[in-house]
Amino acid sequence: MFAFCQSKKLVVTDDIQRFWNTYDVIIQEKDSIKQIEHIKEMYISKGTPGLSAIMQARNYTAESYIYAIRNYPKFWNSVRNNTLSANNYAKKIEKGLKKFTKIYPEAKPAKIYFTIGALRTNGTTMQDKVLIGAEIAMTDTKTYTEEIKKDFPYLINYFNTNPINDLEFLNVHEYIHTQQKSTIGNSLLAQTMMEGVAEFLTEVTLKTKSPNPQIEFGFKNEEKIKQEYSKEMFSPNVYNWLWNNPDNQFKMRDLGYFVGYAICKKYYEQADNKKQAIKNLIELDYNNENDLISLVDKANYFDKSVINYKNEYENNRPYVTKIEQFENGNQNVDSSIKQLTIHFSQPMNKNFRSFELGPLGEKNLIRITKVIGYSEDGKSLSLEVSLEPNKQLQLIIDKGFRSTTNYHLKPYLIDIKTNK
Repeated sequence: MFAFCQSKKLVVTDDIQRFWNTYDVIIQEKDSIKQIEHIKEMYISKGTPGLSAIMQARNYTAESYIYAIRNYPKFWNSVRNNTLSANNYAKKIEKGLKKFTKIYPEAKPAKIYFTIGALRTNGTTMQDKVLIGAEIAMTDTKTYTEEIKKDFPYLINYFNTNPINDLEFLNVHEYIHTQQKSTIGNSLLAQTMMEGVAEFLTEVTLKTKSPNPQIEFGFKNEEKIKQEYSKEMFSPNVYNWLWNNPDNQFKMRDLGYFVGYAICKKYYEQADNKKQAIKNLIELDYNNENDLISLVDKANYFDKSVINYKNEYENNRPYVTKIEQFENGNQNVDSSIKQLTIHFSQPMNKNFRSFELGPLGEKNLIRITKVIGYSEDGKSLSLEVSLEPNKQLQLIIDKGFRSTTNYHLKPYLIDIKTNK
């Protein structure tokens, strides 16, 4: 266990006062170019490593800060005093982290940075840093929302939960992410488990219920959620279940948090050795599919072994049936061909398409000059192409394509050689 009585602060809040000092200068400045200069010179360039990290994690720029400052003045005034009180929460947060090290003594050191962002995250992590967006995490029911409801409609319900009262829970949750092998999952199930581990073990640490409404809602609608989730758990697309808007069939965002939480809770409750169960959950290689399936199966949460859901998912995925103008693999394709028509096994969602370089890279790419479009039935897509003569050419029709039933395409490599 690492020591908490370090000379250096575990919770760093310096960026908050620096932001407000900068803010006061910017709102008095009419010149937009000088506003950009002020945010860069006074805030960004002098920021903590945490500010640099959260900007990288959420793609914040000087321009995105200035846009938010100009367009949401009443919002900023309503959150100012709350964010300036961040130091008052530091001791409680440190106590929460100390409690975590009691259930997981192997915890690695990490530092918490309270920053001001541009409304894209209340909290995230990068390596050994917990990154708190105080302008979201420290809101309450008094926060002014009229200005932001068009750009960030989902934040309104979040603010109504008084997030500032749950800072300890949020920080322990994010801190647990710094202990995991990865924070980016290669499937919905992997990402769900990462979030579920952090959510559930924060409850275990603090001996309190999650403040997030997804958990209570999830248990009230568990069977239907489980049924729908199981269809997508091996999809690379997480946005029906995580970090999404509440415009889904359940009218509740982030229900992947609930599914991951429920799996972890059942796994933990069935374990004879609770400390080992905690260690297994945190140290799981979530992107190792065999290890992930093994642990989830041990929870006995789903009606069938998880491998059955994977097989069902794979069987339902669309695939490319043929290329109309030539046979794939042809070593003597006419280089004068200007159109390529791809046929699919199922009707495809016309809003999605995705192409990638083949193994030979950009120099051997079948170049698309124009997307002509899908057929009326959605089962074929026509493209205008340029085929370089006397060359091996490749193009991957990638998994970003989706069927109308939301299954991702099995990637398909077009690999041909053209004639002179």
